[in-house]
Amino acid sequence: MADFVESPSSIDSPMFVDSHCHLDYPGLMAEADAVVARAREAGVTTLLTIATRLSSFESVLALAQRFPDVWVATGVHPHQAAEEPGCLEPAPFIANAAHPKVVAIGECGLDYFYDKSPRDTQALSFMAQLEAARQTGLPFIVHTRDADADTAAILEEAAGQRPLAGVIHCYSTSPELGWKGVDLGLHLGLGGILTFKRSDELRATVRDLPRDRILLETDAPYLAPMPYRGKRNEPAYIPYVAQVLAELWCTDTNAVARITTANFFHLFSKAKPA
Repeated sequence: MADFVESPSSIDSPMFVDSHCHLDYPGLMAEADAVVARAREAGVTTLLTIATRLSSFESVLALAQRFPDVWVATGVHPHQAAEEPGCLEPAPFIANAAHPKVVAIGECGLDYFYDKSPRDTQALSFMAQLEAARQTGLPFIVHTRDADADTAAILEEAAGQRPLAGVIHCYSTSPELGWKGVDLGLHLGLGGILTFKRSDELRATVRDLPRDRILLETDAPYLAPMPYRGKRNEPAYIPYVAQVLAELWCTDTNAVARITTANFFHLFSKAKPA
C-alpha cells in the first residue's frame, strides 16, 4: 500500500464532508476558527461535530452555531453512559433534536475494549438513543469496539421494529459487521484507519461494499491518516482518506467526493449544504 502524501490543497476543488469529528475536544476547540478555515481550504465544506455527553451538548451546539457549515449530533458515548444522568431514556435526546442544527442522534453503542461503563448500562443507553432516533426520524451514529456480536444483535432487534437509518462510524472491524450493517440499511463511516499499512483486510472489504453506503470521516482529533498518523487529526485531512478510497474504487478523488457527499446529505437530510 503506497503512502499518500499529496497536499489536500492540490486536489482539484472537490467538496467533501467530514461526517464525524469532535470540534469541542481539547486541541480543536481553542483553534476552532482556524480548524474550520483549514477544512474549507482543503475542500471539506460540511462538518458534523458530535456531542458525546448530554452535559456538553449546549457547548457543542454553541460552537456549531458559529459556522453555517457545521452540524451537530446529540448523544452519549458508551464511555460516559454511567456518568450521564438521563441517558437511559430517549427524552433528553428528543428534546435536543428539536434544534435546527441537530441532524443526528449519537454517537451511541458499545465499547468492550475499555469497558469504562458497565456493559448493561452501555446497552440501555444505546437502546434509548435508538428509540430517540425512531421517534425523531433522525439517523443515528453507532460506536462499536470489540462488541460486534452484541452491537449486531441490538441493531437487528431495532430493525425488526422499523427500518434503520444510521451509520457505523469509524468502521474498521470485521467484514461480517460491515456487511451486516449494509444488510440492515446502514452506512459505514471510513476514516484514517483505511490509510494505515496494516489495514489490508479493511481495504479489501471496503473495495466490495456498496458505494452508496460509504461516508468519509476523521473522528478528529483522533486517528489521523497517513502521513500524519500519531499526530492530531482534523477535518482538513479528509482528502487523504479519499485518496485511498479512490484507489480502491479505481476512480479519482472528485468522484469519491461526489459520491460520499451525496450519501451524507441523503442520510442526514436535515443538514443542508452551506
